[in-house]
Amino acid sequence: MSKLMPARTPAMHKNAIATPPSPVSLRSAFWYWLKLGCVSFGGPAGQIAMMHTELVEKRRWISEQRFLHALNYCMLLPGPEATQLAIYIGWLMHRTRGAILAGLLFLLPSLLLLITLSWLYMAYGHVSAVAGILYGIKPAVVAIVLAAGWRLARRTLRSPSLIAIAATAFVAIAALQLPFPLIVLGAAVLGLAGGHWLPGHFHAGGTPHGGAPSFGPALIDDDTPTPPHARLSWPRLLGTAAVGVALAFLAWLALALLGGKEQPLAQMGMFFSKAALLTFGGAYAVLPYLYQGAVEHYHWITSAQMMDGLALGETTPGPLIMIVAFIGFVGAWSQAVAGDQLWLAGLAGALVTSWFTFLPSFIFILAGAPLVEATRGNLRLSAPLTAISAAVVGVIASLALFFGHHVFWQERPQAHWDWLAIAIAAVAGLALIKFQMGTIKLLLACAIFGLVLSYLP
Repeated sequence: MSKLMPARTPAMHKNAIATPPSPVSLRSAFWYWLKLGCVSFGGPAGQIAMMHTELVEKRRWISEQRFLHALNYCMLLPGPEATQLAIYIGWLMHRTRGAILAGLLFLLPSLLLLITLSWLYMAYGHVSAVAGILYGIKPAVVAIVLAAGWRLARRTLRSPSLIAIAATAFVAIAALQLPFPLIVLGAAVLGLAGGHWLPGHFHAGGTPHGGAPSFGPALIDDDTPTPPHARLSWPRLLGTAAVGVALAFLAWLALALLGGKEQPLAQMGMFFSKAALLTFGGAYAVLPYLYQGAVEHYHWITSAQMMDGLALGETTPGPLIMIVAFIGFVGAWSQAVAGDQLWLAGLAGALVTSWFTFLPSFIFILAGAPLVEATRGNLRLSAPLTAISAAVVGVIASLALFFGHHVFWQERPQAHWDWLAIAIAAVAGLALIKFQMGTIKLLLACAIFGLVLSYLP
């Protein structure tokens, strides 16, 4: 997806090196993926841009076209595309162990940091300074969600039909409260029909990548033969998929045998396995589904805690969908699944939700990437996926409305609009959309502002 790539100028290419780099050891790859996991702020677009800059332009581990081909596949999959892209490149370079290494190191810093923040939140969240920081961050999160929806709408809603699908999805989830999976299915059906009857209305947004200058010969170049481990083998594909299903089932079975299938950890395993298969369009699109399950159906956390978790998730590196670790930690702590050992319960909840959320991403790559390598140059976005992307715009708009209601409308001590929070959100939205301010800088500024407010009389 070239829309995620940084702009290129001829000056960036005039000093392209004529010889390919030396082979990369697994040790060198380890340190790169660890560094990426620690600094991968800015959401999927920022993370993909970081990988492109480092792996394509500077290190030349992979060529531009091979990078984009892998990215196209990852964009078609449910789940965090930046994580899957790291797994794909790690696999292409160093087989299965490279894939596991790249994926784990991309995720672990975020997971460990979010577990720590979740513990601080549950243990000390009532402290005025912490409450003040969250007061400043929460309106910024509303602005971040709105800005994400705005950017996606500009790329996606290229025809009246796609605009109508987005509006219908907004009404379906905000007013009719239909479940997110049903909205995804409905959009796919509309896209399938629209692609047949109105093909001109269902082209994917963005412009295709074409003919960018080379950054020099890459270790894995455009014409580099497919390595043996990346060649398509149907028995290996089916075997890998079977191993993935077995790992998920055995993990869930162990949880069910330990405490019963109705206990929170087993329920989390089943719920987040389904959520992992529905994250088309990124984390913002699946958040309403997570809310429906975690808050309304299972009552693991409250709506206020969900907002706080999103605020904390925005401040950490890695994929935003890592908010599942916060949901698992707080939910297991609140349900006291480990008796009096609340921190142990929270840790178990965070690990369970992370396992079932991210395991499919590894299996999608390890099983499907050889098929993708065998069909290089033929992968295209279909009309159903274009329609799903349009529906995601409506879902994100409903998410912003939901968060805005909880942040801006205060019930205590009496019902009123919080005009200061509205002003913070407006300024944050302007900074994001008009001035392209970075997410971390924005959150840091809002957190400091909230902290200062907490000490004012």
